[in-house]
Amino acid sequence: MGRHGKRYTALRESVDRETLHSPSEAVALVKKNANTKFDETIEVHLNTTVDPRHADQQVRGVVTLPNGTGRQVRILVFAGPDGQANATEAGADYVGGDDLANKIQGGWLDFDVVLATPDMMRVVGRLGRVLGPRGLMPSPKAGTIVQAEDLGRVIQETRLGRVEFRVDKTSNIHAPLGKASFSEEKIMGNLTAFMEAVIAARPAAVKATYLRKVTLTSTMGPGVKLDVNAASALRAE
Repeated sequence: MGRHGKRYTALRESVDRETLHSPSEAVALVKKNANTKFDETIEVHLNTTVDPRHADQQVRGVVTLPNGTGRQVRILVFAGPDGQANATEAGADYVGGDDLANKIQGGWLDFDVVLATPDMMRVVGRLGRVLGPRGLMPSPKAGTIVQAEDLGRVIQETRLGRVEFRVDKTSNIHAPLGKASFSEEKIMGNLTAFMEAVIAARPAAVKATYLRKVTLTSTMGPGVKLDVNAASALRAE
């Protein structure tokens, strides 16, 4: 394991790893520690009790963060003629069909989100081995298979801060909450929206504890543990 620098070591020593902070305390502390020369991303990491090997314990959903993520998102849309017109008008970065699929199969991956209309899944289907492992494959659960008439709305939401979340094979969920330059109020608003969405996505098969740990961190900062009950109880006003 690589050694951490003096800056990180000092920050880590300043954070009590046994203390469970309130959400507002954690946000303030993470922002304070995000003191590098670039605008670090604030992230939330959840450790769940679900067993992702079972189909009835999958956690997956989409949430639109009210204050955005602070990052530029490159949107690619697979659509037929009508959908292509809508996607282009809405400002998608790349719009097409077989031409884009061939380009991706050739190794091109300069995009962050893939949307597709239902009629184009015959084209997108052959890209499963490329897009699937990267979490980019369009699916109904992720809200990325979109009717042509809804492309404008979904593209706008994606620009504003539409975030897909899903449990990974280690039972964890990770998501960005914005940038260190955001105010504490904006980060809290995004954290609240995210926690509401994750709680709503709780599988019915999970009868007891759902979340074990909730941690906030920044790109180059140490993790700050939250009180799980307080984080789970967050609700938008």
